[in-house]
Amino acid sequence: MTMEVWPNLFIVGAVKSGTTSLYAYLKQHPDIFFPEMKEPHFFTRPVPSEAQRHLITFVGDEESYLRLYRRACGRRFRGDASPSYLWSAEAAAGIAAASPEARIIVILRDPIERAYAQYLMDYSEGAVDRPFFEALQIDWGRPDKGWGVSQLYVELGLYTEQIRRYRTLFGRERVLVLLLEDLKKDAHAVLARIARFLAIPEGPMALVDTREAHNRYKQAKGQWARRLAGNPVSRFLGERVIPRRLGEYIWEHWMQKEAQKPPIDPRAVAFLQDIYTPELSALEAELGCPLPELRRSWMDAKDLVPARAPGVPGDPREARAGGFVRSGRSPGPAS
Repeated sequence: MTMEVWPNLFIVGAVKSGTTSLYAYLKQHPDIFFPEMKEPHFFTRPVPSEAQRHLITFVGDEESYLRLYRRACGRRFRGDASPSYLWSAEAAAGIAAASPEARIIVILRDPIERAYAQYLMDYSEGAVDRPFFEALQIDWGRPDKGWGVSQLYVELGLYTEQIRRYRTLFGRERVLVLLLEDLKKDAHAVLARIARFLAIPEGPMALVDTREAHNRYKQAKGQWARRLAGNPVSRFLGERVIPRRLGEYIWEHWMQKEAQKPPIDPRAVAFLQDIYTPELSALEAELGCPLPELRRSWMDAKDLVPARAPGVPGDPREARAGGFVRSGRSPGPAS
């Protein structure tokens, strides 16, 4: 295989921080190609546990991976949008070896909001059954860690070393760090910034349809939908037998419903703040700028309504529990 067939643009994460929206927007530019499979996770080399094997989709061999890009038709950039790459040191090294001139795009969000959004996705898909604080504690204390092994709720939000790794491998000028909050506020301004970063025409970015919020929060229609989503047989059919777009349509329109995010347990907020407060200070030093957008969960006590009882999302107790409530804010469109 020649070097030209390898992707040279990577949206590396973070998980639940807007990578799906970026993927959907950037693939509309005539100079950028993304395959239909958004997340091949090829460079992460995941070795899923038995419990999660049916939940993890990835491309494990080089020939199959490069086949994804055979329809790139000479486009200047060939993209891979696998959010596991930000966390994985092996992925960063593999990308640098295969495509040393690649451009890297990182998009971040408040790490507490990120962890909770991931948990809500895991719960909706039947991957976890415990309340968030309990699931968080168990996952943090696990001795076995890995993509497709544990949930990595905390680890995926430890951004500083992850970004430093890519900046060391590729140079700062080849790594663009974005914020989900900026994408929510003005997607076209972010896309114009990406065009300048890639040195491609900005004009087509102005024509990108950004009206749809991709991968936003939805709730499973019932326990039957959660059980079906987490069942190995139905998962296999949805990932390997049914055409991808049809499987996604069935999940999004038949098995999910629009809903407001359930409140977060304040104990989880306090636990994560202890971990992420020094982490965000280090990240601000690394990037050389303040990042208030990543501190949305750090709020005055007057803005918090203490929870009286934690509950699994979808549990009727949550309507009575209160929880962690943001005054005067509503969830943004992208998650």
